[in-house]
Amino acid sequence: MGWNLEWLRTFKAIYETGTLSAAAQELYVSQPGVSLHLNSLEAFMGYKLFDRSARKMVPTEKGKNLYNCVLDPLKKLEEAEEHFHKRSQAERPTISLGMCFETFQYTLEEHIAELPFNLIIKFGEYPQMQQDLDNGFLDLIITPQSGNQQNLLYEPFSKEKIVLIAGSKTETSALEELLQTGKTKEAISLLKQQLWYSTAADMEHRKNFWQRHFGEHPDFSPNYIVPNISSIIRCLSDGTGFSVVPDFLCAEEIKSGKIKLIWEGKNPLENTLYFGTRKKTMYQEEINKLESLFKKKWLD
Repeated sequence: MGWNLEWLRTFKAIYETGTLSAAAQELYVSQPGVSLHLNSLEAFMGYKLFDRSARKMVPTEKGKNLYNCVLDPLKKLEEAEEHFHKRSQAERPTISLGMCFETFQYTLEEHIAELPFNLIIKFGEYPQMQQDLDNGFLDLIITPQSGNQQNLLYEPFSKEKIVLIAGSKTETSALEELLQTGKTKEAISLLKQQLWYSTAADMEHRKNFWQRHFGEHPDFSPNYIVPNISSIIRCLSDGTGFSVVPDFLCAEEIKSGKIKLIWEGKNPLENTLYFGTRKKTMYQEEINKLESLFKKKWLD
């Protein structure tokens, strides 16, 4: 069994960039994938090609010799690939996007059929999305949590306000008066007697809202745990009960009177929403298209 051409591409990228992470960015693959290619090539060759250090991959003498041997052949292969690829039928690129289910429903679902590229959407926890973006498994994420990863960019594009809502048939006049007149303890006591909706994944909204505005942890359990916030909105519409949700997800229902906006708090709890991307990507045009759809929806 001979060596794999991709191993040599990866070796060349590591040699020229100096680090595994920079090579991964250049090749648009994950850093673990770069490590696997290098380990496989070194195992095939029978010796080390680089001395590893914290900051730089330093080529060994064997590594320098291999680079000089493969540089020209690889360059010719890449030129041939570029020459023939331009003449082949254009392929639809595939973009991988990470976001929460409700944001997908609110912004992107209606536009899916219009997109001139393939799209794979992954729902999950934000820290995992950031890791998958850094490793090259995702191309764009929509997140309320920014980070300081060296290879990632975070662009703020909107805000979500966490608010207290109720179904339109819920008796709320006494509660609203207590909240407006600053009778917090009485309002808390009354709220704990109500029917509450939540999701398993979004208990954080209720906890953060409660701590922000009432200065304590919510020491009661919701009556109904449903699959997602969209389910909460549907269950509450023209019904009874309370929940704490991002305002944009129920804006239409509030406008139509199906849901009541009860309270934002004196100092509203807001999250900034970010586009998360890698600093280098071969899909910038497609990412720009997706970002423009999100911005348009929030501006509307």
